Amino acid sequence: MQPPFLQYGDKIAIISPSSAIDSQLVDQAISILREWGLEPILGKHALNICGRFAGTKQERMEDLQWAIDSNDIKAIICSRGGYGLIQIIDDIDFSRFELYPKWVVGFSDITILHSAIAGFGISSIQACMAKYLCENRTSADLLRQSLFGEFPSYNIPTTPLNRTGAVTSEIIGGNLSVFFSLRGTHYEPDFRQKILFIEDIGEKPYQIDRMLHNFKLGGVFEDIAGLIVGRFSDYEEDPGMGCTLHELIADIVNEYDFPICFDFPAGHDPLHYPLPFGMQTTLIVDNDNVTLNFASNINSMN
Repeated sequence: MQPPFLQYGDKIAIISPSSAIDSQLVDQAISILREWGLEPILGKHALNICGRFAGTKQERMEDLQWAIDSNDIKAIICSRGGYGLIQIIDDIDFSRFELYPKWVVGFSDITILHSAIAGFGISSIQACMAKYLCENRTSADLLRQSLFGEFPSYNIPTTPLNRTGAVTSEIIGGNLSVFFSLRGTHYEPDFRQKILFIEDIGEKPYQIDRMLHNFKLGGVFEDIAGLIVGRFSDYEEDPGMGCTLHELIADIVNEYDFPICFDFPAGHDPLHYPLPFGMQTTLIVDNDNVTLNFASNINSMN
């Protein structure tokens, strides 16, 4: 199910369910959202600080529940990721969200919220958050287009490790280490015939190797129909592994035949292409290009 796309004048909530955020970054995001014709509403506790977190568990839970429940709020954009959402996700009541779904935007730690929403068959958007809106105009413009119902088609150059093929399915996933933390929980998704997207920041190659071998041993790669490898940033190649990080990933999935796209521009980099989760997506990988096309938005807008 796709939530209704936004219209000018709609209210969009800014909340901080994870780590604390610099208030100046939120102020900049508010200005940008107003330029889009939206009315940003800041969560009561969104600028709170409690250690590394944006408030206590109770405060963060209250803001998330408010944003989910409010009929006036038409979309939710998280201020940033970091850590903390896993502490409160099981205390959130999604019953009103099921009846009146709205777009939820974020990445990194917000992978947990995307996975929870996917369990109800509702689409969400992996995209830049309030913290990053002013960092890259292209990323911000693409998010604006997506929220207003104009999901772009992407066409990027191929890379040597890509594997050709085509598949139409839904995208799941997000930040690899966060997604990995959901393995064995009721927030772990159904991988069957899905397109898996992964990205990460600050993880060592052997840690990536460990997590992906867990996926392999658990049958994930036997189930999925495609793989999109986003940007992995703030790490150093490990000569002791005997290969680059991308080569490591390619080797782990070498025995399967699904299409693979490496270095898709989404992750902890300023350039972050929005990816709709839970929407029919066609991934085509050929010898020259990678294209991503998303389903018509007609059903969502009616």
